[in-house]
Amino acid sequence: MVEAHVPTHESVAGRYRLLDVVHSETNRVSWYGEYADEPAGSRPCLVTRTGLPEGLAEEDARRAAERVLRMSETMARVCPGRVATVLDALVEAGSLWIVTEWIDGLPLGQLIEQRRVLRPARAARIGLELLDVLEAAHGEGITHGELSPGQVFVRTRGPVVVTGFGLAGATLAPRLAAPAYASPEQARDERIGPAADLWAVGAILYTVVEGRPPYRDRDRPEATLKGVDRLPLRTPLRSGALGPAVQGLLRKDSRERMTRSTARRNLVRALDEDTHAVPAPRRRRTSAVARVAGPHRAGRTVVAGTALAVVTVAVAALAATGGLPGAERTAADGAQDRPAATGTPGGEDGADRVTGVPSPGAGTPSSAPPPAASPDASPSPAPTPGSTVASPSAGAGAPPAGFRVRRAPEGFSVALPEGWTRLGTARSGDLAYRVTFGAEGDPRTLAVTYSERVGPDPVAVWREDVEPGLRGRDGFERIGAIEATTYQGYEAADMEWLADVDGTRVRTFGRGFLLGGNRGFSLRWTTPAADWDTTANRRALDAFLTTFRPAPA
Repeated sequence: MVEAHVPTHESVAGRYRLLDVVHSETNRVSWYGEYADEPAGSRPCLVTRTGLPEGLAEEDARRAAERVLRMSETMARVCPGRVATVLDALVEAGSLWIVTEWIDGLPLGQLIEQRRVLRPARAARIGLELLDVLEAAHGEGITHGELSPGQVFVRTRGPVVVTGFGLAGATLAPRLAAPAYASPEQARDERIGPAADLWAVGAILYTVVEGRPPYRDRDRPEATLKGVDRLPLRTPLRSGALGPAVQGLLRKDSRERMTRSTARRNLVRALDEDTHAVPAPRRRRTSAVARVAGPHRAGRTVVAGTALAVVTVAVAALAATGGLPGAERTAADGAQDRPAATGTPGGEDGADRVTGVPSPGAGTPSSAPPPAASPDASPSPAPTPGSTVASPSAGAGAPPAGFRVRRAPEGFSVALPEGWTRLGTARSGDLAYRVTFGAEGDPRTLAVTYSERVGPDPVAVWREDVEPGLRGRDGFERIGAIEATTYQGYEAADMEWLADVDGTRVRTFGRGFLLGGNRGFSLRWTTPAADWDTTANRRALDAFLTTFRPAPA
């Protein structure tokens, strides 16, 4: 506890005595307290006061207290020992008071106040423990929404304990307390979901290694929220191997924000790369709830159900148009292959930055007459963020009418329209290749790219490796945000863009997904922009995404 002291006679509801201030944040204060527990006598407890907006209806305040109690019961069931047990929640003097069992530990906020900056490896362990709790909560449809350093208690033994479930949505305010840890969507008073909690994890990790929050508290909560929404992120300087996870979790667009599983892999990698980190004992892989709910002995920390001492993270890869550094350009192989037409997925000139192979159509004239251009085509509804098209073990099934499954010797299969053949193949040694499919007289193309040298975050690969090369194309314009998703059970990301090729406006949808072991594929579907939203094109894209299968490793 901190040294601040309040009069011992002060109490809440006549039964909870407030003794010492434990931690305070904007609009939130926690005390070490006591309450009568007959016949055992007085027992310690944690009492937290959160200010409610002026003029809040009594009925709304009562519902807020009931929500806290209800959420506590659910979280105690799915996450025993990892979430503080709520004993009481009540409204008094315009504040919401929450009484929990005493937690034998210190809130992260208090460590920050004492300027005790953590090493990246220690912060990574805390981040992994938070992800375990959030995985259990999100599986029940619960978003914390108020996560901050004051809600995370670090114990000498065992994993962290989280408080504050049930506060989100308690009022019409964007966030009740700790606005410096609010997500941008909360700052805009928009509907929130699990991505808001992932932002808060990123903000907490940033704070504990940098010694200051990513967005500082200002004189008024409204000003702090405005800064969170509009100001750029201050580059972390002390994050080390934790940097990619922190920056990925602090992407302002929730659709581009690093997913929980990708964050977990990055945090495990940060631990693995820290030469001072103490390995955790080997543990059997279990389900998310079992990992969270299982017993923890002194000194043991569960990290994704695996032992840090033996973790070799299968860093997934996203193959897209961006290049393997130093990869040598090679000619398209296969005498039977025809040159790919311009306007193919990834038809930018020169070699890809990730794959190192020549881009389809680089310096090659188009074999089909250009169709009419239209930059105002509406987006296709086929790919949706977060959707899983098929499980990795599922068979491709019967292709749609008019399509035929083609198996490529490179190691994949996909259903193609009747009459489509391989237009071209380009390679970079044994580490990367691109195969382009199409048909004579058909301006549409599908390019399949594979690489064994790409990064672990699919959104970052599109944004940092692919898009910079695409910006050099005539008329390049990205459509919307790069969206994190899943595909066949793998981490994935989607990106769409427009470009001008030989005077024709074309539109490309790209989906890249991670296989593990620095391997991955991307699929790029390019059509004339004017024809993008036709039934035939939507059907073709759906067929590609539904039937594509990488060969078993």
